[in-house]
Amino acid sequence: MSRVKSRTQAEVCGDCGASDPSWASINRGILLCSDCCSVHRSLGRHISQVKSLRQGVWCPAVLNLVNSLNAHGANSVWEHYLLDPSGGKSMRRKPNPKDSLHPTKSDFIREKHVNLAFVLKPNILEDGAPSLETELSKQLHASVRTSNLETSLRLLVQGADPNFFHEEKQSTPLHVAAKFGQASQVELLLVYGAEISVLDGNGNTPVDIARSNNHNVIADRLVEAMYEVTDRITMFLGGKRPDHASGKHLVIPEQHSSEVDEQLRIARGKLQLVPNKMFEELVMDLYDEVDRRENEAIWATTTLNRDIVAVPFLPTNPYLSATRNQGRQKLARFSPLEFAGLLTDVLMDAKRRQNMANLRPLDSPTLSNMKQRESNLSDDEPLYDAVASDDDYAALAPIGQQPVVNQSPVSSTSNAEVETLRKQLKLYMSEITQLKSVVKQLSTENSALKSQYVESPTNSSLYTVPLRIDINGTENETEPVSDGQSSSQSLSKRPVSMYEQRLGLYGNRAPEFRATTNKGAFVPCAERLRIAVAELIAIFPMQTSNDIVKTAIQALNEYTSRIQQESDHLQKSLIAVDDSAANHYMQEVRNCALQIASATKALVVQFQ
Repeated sequence: MSRVKSRTQAEVCGDCGASDPSWASINRGILLCSDCCSVHRSLGRHISQVKSLRQGVWCPAVLNLVNSLNAHGANSVWEHYLLDPSGGKSMRRKPNPKDSLHPTKSDFIREKHVNLAFVLKPNILEDGAPSLETELSKQLHASVRTSNLETSLRLLVQGADPNFFHEEKQSTPLHVAAKFGQASQVELLLVYGAEISVLDGNGNTPVDIARSNNHNVIADRLVEAMYEVTDRITMFLGGKRPDHASGKHLVIPEQHSSEVDEQLRIARGKLQLVPNKMFEELVMDLYDEVDRRENEAIWATTTLNRDIVAVPFLPTNPYLSATRNQGRQKLARFSPLEFAGLLTDVLMDAKRRQNMANLRPLDSPTLSNMKQRESNLSDDEPLYDAVASDDDYAALAPIGQQPVVNQSPVSSTSNAEVETLRKQLKLYMSEITQLKSVVKQLSTENSALKSQYVESPTNSSLYTVPLRIDINGTENETEPVSDGQSSSQSLSKRPVSMYEQRLGLYGNRAPEFRATTNKGAFVPCAERLRIAVAELIAIFPMQTSNDIVKTAIQALNEYTSRIQQESDHLQKSLIAVDDSAANHYMQEVRNCALQIASATKALVVQFQ
């Protein structure tokens, strides 16, 4: 690892052409100026993984990948139609360094990196041919044996699977890249989510393939990448990077306090009861928060432009549930000491789970099933450590049947702790059962109400009024809360619905909505709007095959997060008496509100 400033022949910003860029987008393979980097950071790591060129801690292999992609024209993959005169979107102009950040540069960056508007779309295959993803994945499987990074990047962007298992070759692209010693191709596949522990037809991992072909540098790098998450968390806590070459893969930083109170002991016990899938998601979210805090610390010391705002919490990921997005954003509330304690506990539990996984016998039936396993990782997701699965623990013999070696007497304190945890677990299970019955009852009532409205033509007028949300409260709400008094405004005694007509809105609230003199009302209003949208989204199932509903929910998540940021900017502009900026941010708030209203209308229309 080293702090190195990248020097290439194409040292310009990939989005606006500004000279002397100080940031880089790893998965995009381009360099960025501070202005464009601020937009990339607001998009989230699932879109762009940014790192400082001057102050970031770089792995030499990753830095070499970024330099190679940038030097060999990776930006042309993202701007294909802009560079092609015959393209249908050639009329769109690329911004220059002197253009304004909002909305010129920001809108262009979202079109380029979020909507992929300028990427070359693959041709649709004829009937009877293999699927498009399979065809692209086969091309990627053949491309990674060469040094042509641009072709591999284009295939990955178009939809190739980095974990594609070739039935004829009996290997994945990562096996091929490791066999032919293509270090940059290996790094590119890792960035786009290639699984390191996958087995080929002969039961070999990419690490085994690299060592058998005398590519020891690649093999060592693959081993290091397997522990990327725990290594970065350890270094964030001030510890030293483990020496993977000597077989030491996990180092727990020393704790300053040796005393552990009862509350912390119970919390650690609950963490041990978390299933592996949920634990893996927690580690992913903590990794993203560590990346945000590190970039935020660098950002605060390097950015002088007052128009460029920070990223106070993790941006919304439309591919995750609303509940998980809220939990990810609440990680920013942890103080440095609290966050360090949580990271330390996670490292300790990760080591415990790894030790348990290592107890699995070598002849475990899970080994024969690993070849059949397909990866669930998305190309847009960053690479994280693989946590032991539940199948790994199923192969272990029950605790009562395992041989006991040098077992020490169990203290009464430990037995009391286990009994306490068991009682709490039973209590939680009973609460879950009660909640399930309540949800079932509400679903039955909701179905009855829907059928009643369909049968009664007089009720159709309820849906002719646009959905309006009362955001003029008096208290700052931080969680979705149901108001028991709101039921008195309903037409009948039934559960309060987001589709109900709001009474007295224009007569009582219109002057308050038109007034802009209340300079401190914008952020609380945006927060209440977020709560209302979260309650609306909770009505619909998380997994749905309706593309219109899926698109509308993604739009609600995106523009709700964006309206919070724009409202914060608007409030600061009004306080600073900056009329020009206030007008701009007011327009942005209105645009976000329009998009939220459109998405809400789309959801309402679907269920009329």
